[in-house]
Amino acid sequence: MTRYADIPKPIRSGIVVVDPDTGTPQRIIVLQFNPDTLERSVSPQSAGDSGDAGGGGTGSGDRNEALRLKGPAQETWKFTAEIDATDQFDIAAPDGIHPQLATLEMLVQPTTAQLRAASRLSQKGAIEISPIEMPLTLFTWGSKRVMPVRLTELSVNESAFDVNLNPIRASLGIGMKILTVSDLPAGHRGADLYMAHLAQKERLAAAARGGSLGALGLGGGIGTATSAPIRRG
Repeated sequence: MTRYADIPKPIRSGIVVVDPDTGTPQRIIVLQFNPDTLERSVSPQSAGDSGDAGGGGTGSGDRNEALRLKGPAQETWKFTAEIDATDQFDIAAPDGIHPQLATLEMLVQPTTAQLRAASRLSQKGAIEISPIEMPLTLFTWGSKRVMPVRLTELSVNESAFDVNLNPIRASLGIGMKILTVSDLPAGHRGADLYMAHLAQKERLAAAARGGSLGALGLGGGIGTATSAPIRRG
């Protein structure tokens, strides 16, 4: 007889805020429910412009650059996360899901201390104030997908409230950009984590089962062209 205790718990996806200097996790955000779907977009960073520069073409691309890349592909993720306090009756929630929402929103907000420090510099006559640097953010989707990201979109749809108008259920649209070595300075911990993420992709690609030319109808080889006979009327 199978007991509930014998059923393995699913691994949760989540976000880890890391100190870029020490690598110490500062905050771990575990998504209550894993999203049902993920939308990923991967755009290669081609060296040459799009278009055909050959005879009769209208493009302005450089034929010497057609197969060259300037750097890692730009990748974005989008998904919908759900937060529901009514699914966690064993956890006290006097503020509803305000804390969970605030934690996610602070990933795209500077702190009051950072804003006050910038204000003091401005009052002292600082000509140029550097943009506020946020902590390094990692998105994890199992052990094979751990990558540095920057949140680019956070939309919140609150759909239920308690008697004090604290939200108790919400759906969040989250968009993020994977940060690559092209986005981060040399030696940054996030750049090292991206390299580890890319190396994992390479290992997974190497484990993929290869196909055959015969399955593509190219049993005679790639350079062998066949043509149908010309019928004369």
